[in-house]
Amino acid sequence: MSTPYELAIAELLADVADGKLTPRDAQDRLRDLPAGDLGFAKLDHHRVLRTGIPEVVYGEGKQPDQIAAIVDQFKGRGHPVLVTRLSPDVFALCRPSLEAGPGAAGDYDPVSRTWIWSETPVAPTGAGTVVVACAGTSDLPVAEEAARVAEALGNRVERVVDVGVAGIHRTLASLDVLRAARVIIVVAGMEGALPSVVAGLVACPVIAVPTSVGYGASFGGVAALLAMLNSCAPGVTVVNIDNGFGAACAASLINHGAALAAEGSSTP
Repeated sequence: MSTPYELAIAELLADVADGKLTPRDAQDRLRDLPAGDLGFAKLDHHRVLRTGIPEVVYGEGKQPDQIAAIVDQFKGRGHPVLVTRLSPDVFALCRPSLEAGPGAAGDYDPVSRTWIWSETPVAPTGAGTVVVACAGTSDLPVAEEAARVAEALGNRVERVVDVGVAGIHRTLASLDVLRAARVIIVVAGMEGALPSVVAGLVACPVIAVPTSVGYGASFGGVAALLAMLNSCAPGVTVVNIDNGFGAACAASLINHGAALAAEGSSTP
């Protein structure tokens, strides 16, 4: 028996074949068709058509068999499959299922707790470079999540590591890299000062990511979050605590928006 999703696709194709819809109209309707239903999850296969970013699997709190089933449905959709917040223990249980079938086995990184699979290598399609700068080595898990997600979304990424304000000379030594970026993701815990410093030195958007790194009065990243929200440097936007994924998505939209604008400006 055909699923509602399959019936909707069949009806849409029939309307195009009969001349009731143009191919462009059909493409527009595809953006909002219903998604696959696994019972425990309703998969949004067309999110990438609507937003430019495919649905990503948030691994924390899911059972290994649920993650494996969702990934199996996403494979072969023409875009990378990403799983975030996938702990090494859960990955070990998922691994046989995730790596089953033809093609690449996927790439797991225990630092960022991300697993990325792509049928073909992802070519950078953004206009420029996304720089991911982190204040300290303890911020690396969040910074690497941002960097790897940005790469999977088709961006050139450059990493600048351990350039916190406790040694401002380290930040200034990376100034050429920072100023060449199209957008910068700045990841910092403790007092969260680095985004303000960076935003005062560059002319591109800065996306600040507070981390939960710090001693007791950091309140699990709330101190850094409030510092970033109260930044005196213009051009700073802030995502949630430890949300490297959200920062990467925002940076990718900025970078690809610039690419689309450049393409449009060159069209006769």
